[in-house]
Amino acid sequence: MKILIILNDAPYGSERSYNALRLAKSLTKRDPAELTLFLMADAVTCARQGQKPPSGYYNIELMLKAVLRHENSRALLCGTCMDARGLTDEELIDGAQRSDMEALSTATCDADKVLVF
Repeated sequence: MKILIILNDAPYGSERSYNALRLAKSLTKRDPAELTLFLMADAVTCARQGQKPPSGYYNIELMLKAVLRHENSRALLCGTCMDARGLTDEELIDGAQRSDMEALSTATCDADKVLVF
């Protein structure tokens, strides 16, 4: 099964990205054939390396890294959204990659399930 999860919100402030990554991590335990995370808008900052949230708060960077450790998982980031936020490829965690709307449309058409957070 191919699952696409689209994230739109910033890593902190609301819990949408947190909940999306909680679900993604749980899905990796079920070994889906393919899990794609597509980060858009402020969600692209979820993939920024070196996050230091206050003690006692969840760490989106660590959550995303846990999902990407699974061989059938990938994180694609909207390049236009990255540019708008001044986020460079060098600032991304390992496994996250700049992408575009063409890749999102392909992933959407190929997916058996699409979830939007």
